[in-house]
Amino acid sequence: MGCSASKKSRGRGNSKKIRKPKPWRHSEPITRTQLMQMREEFWDTAPHYGGQREIWDALRAAAEAELSLAQAIIDSAGVIVQNVDLTVCYDERGAKYELPKYVLSEPINVIREN
Repeated sequence: MGCSASKKSRGRGNSKKIRKPKPWRHSEPITRTQLMQMREEFWDTAPHYGGQREIWDALRAAAEAELSLAQAIIDSAGVIVQNVDLTVCYDERGAKYELPKYVLSEPINVIREN
């Protein structure tokens, strides 16, 4: 490959292959309804902490999509993925976006509601 390949990996072509977070446990068992409320609160407030609205929207769409579509959303939005599970990302201006695991996947101790 040589050094020409390493130069090509910079810029837009440097996206990492994303994946869902590893199985995780919430501090206490929660219902799916509680999980959805936590997610809504996060997405409603996250843009107020900085970054671009378009990137937050892309991150939300990716978090709620299947992995192959999520990858396409991330790539087309120019999101720079720091952690492959999307918990830490940056935009092209260097703004940092941190996503909690609960917006990316369900905990293993979610309570099934009837």
